[in-house]
Amino acid sequence: MLIEYISKTMSKAVYDKLEDGSFSGKIPQCSGVVAFGETLYQCQQELRSSLEGWLIVKIRYGDALPVVGRINLNKKMPVPKETFAHGQMESM
Repeated sequence: MLIEYISKTMSKAVYDKLEDGSFSGKIPQCSGVVAFGETLYQCQQELRSSLEGWLIVKIRYGDALPVVGRINLNKKMPVPKETFAHGQMESM
């Protein structure tokens, strides 16, 4: 679901060609997600990386994320009744 979210969000990106021939990109729905590159491809790659980092920070701190398409990452994931701490399975 996260990969689909990133792909759909990247499809909303807006790019501009700058005076020096390089490119800038941003995702309007994701405030602060911007990137620059010498080529459009490089800018797209940098923007994807910027989006991924932005998502990690937002998820880590529990900030609300924009709903993209029908993907809502703000929904709480159910926690299984039986959870194991790291390493508990090895002793079983």
